[in-house]
Amino acid sequence: MTVADTRPLFALDDWFVRDLGGLYQAWQAAPSPSPELVALNEELAGQLGLDAEALRSPEGVAVLAGAAVPAGATPVAQAYAGHQFGNYSPRLGDGRALLLGELTDTTGRRRDLHLKGSGRTPFARGGDGRAPLAPMLREYVIGEAMHALGVPTTRALAVVTTGETVTRETTQPGAVLARIASSHLRVGSFQYAAATGDADLLRRLTDHAITRHHPAAAQAERPALALLEAVVEAQASLIAQWMDVGFVHGVMNTDNMTISGETIDYGPCAFMDAYDPATVYSSIDHGGRYAYGRQPAVAQWNLARFAESLLSLIDDDADTAVQLATDAVSAFGERYTQHRSAGLHAKLGLTDEHPELVEDLVTLMADQHPDHTRFFRALSSAARGDDAPVRDLVIDREAVDAWLERWHAALAGDTRPAAEIADAMDRVNPVYIPRNHQVEAALTAAVDGDLAPFHRLVAVLADPFTEQPGQEAYAAPDPAGSAAYVTYCGT
Repeated sequence: MTVADTRPLFALDDWFVRDLGGLYQAWQAAPSPSPELVALNEELAGQLGLDAEALRSPEGVAVLAGAAVPAGATPVAQAYAGHQFGNYSPRLGDGRALLLGELTDTTGRRRDLHLKGSGRTPFARGGDGRAPLAPMLREYVIGEAMHALGVPTTRALAVVTTGETVTRETTQPGAVLARIASSHLRVGSFQYAAATGDADLLRRLTDHAITRHHPAAAQAERPALALLEAVVEAQASLIAQWMDVGFVHGVMNTDNMTISGETIDYGPCAFMDAYDPATVYSSIDHGGRYAYGRQPAVAQWNLARFAESLLSLIDDDADTAVQLATDAVSAFGERYTQHRSAGLHAKLGLTDEHPELVEDLVTLMADQHPDHTRFFRALSSAARGDDAPVRDLVIDREAVDAWLERWHAALAGDTRPAAEIADAMDRVNPVYIPRNHQVEAALTAAVDGDLAPFHRLVAVLADPFTEQPGQEAYAAPDPAGSAAYVTYCGT
């Protein structure tokens, strides 16, 4: 295949490559013996102004697998550092991924086109650079679910098998994920640039991030400080939304925290079933560092590492820079609390401030361990006058009755009709999340060659707030229980 063959498929820019020499190595994907399209996100393709039929063609599949390079593309493996489970690694980078370039979508926004699982790069650190099919499909499922839930996220454009096998916990078909993101700039990108001691590189990266994601910072007296403040705000909002929907990321290393405020890297992630702040699903998180309830604290810790990388640009005086950066990172707690409180008030149908009522509910749920998603959805029934679905989800009904009485009293002060309040709650409390047992069943079937369960699951999750007749199984918890559920990163 020649470059000319792929010209109609993509119009890619190389903004990252032009601006940020020193933060990547030019590279080519490993060969894919016989690439085959497994899943194509036609809705996303349309948003990107891409022709879905062209993407399904042999030429399109070859590009999505990394076997062909579109005209104008400069594939690169990005360099970044990072703290992984608290331990600093000065050189991580895209060990099995390539940035092909940037697309401009139909609304004029720049979006990265990135391949994951496309073979070894100079940052591979001994790995084979390949990816098994199931983890790539997991990233597709969870990313689309998060998008439908309104949580900022990277998204899968396609999953393509390569014609090879990859062995991790099991042997599976090898696959490549084509991922779309506002960018792949991470806290770890800044840690890497700062560690090089190259002041020009750090400044170019900072200017690039401001232009791309937080342009208002360019007008500030201290643009680097304004960038830090903007990322603190973006991450405070994002983590609050994770908590609202019961999402457990599982690997909140600094190289997995974006500057854009999008969720990235759906490896050992899952949605919580029974509410428990100590919930951990990752096979490698032995100490619970990234447990559900610890996510806000970890995010603030990561932001402190981001702040450290910017100190030389915040102020020439080191003490002044440290104080300004400390103040910016310290603001995370207040910003997160405000976003989380607003989210919980909306989930409870409350328009007036009732912080004690909200806090008491969180304590009650921690004691009772109800199904997180079903509990909040059941509150809509309670708002309409039927408390039974809520009471059925807890052990201590007297405790929940006492809280429900206070909640009903708070709602009684609202001038809206009960049905309007309940409808508003339904718009923020989903019926469907990617239930762990449903995800595993779909991925297992897909690896065995049956993609129908995967496509059904994706279709249901595309409309999470609407009850869909005949899809009750997707709203039900695992009949076998989920205490022992474990997820893997796929590397």
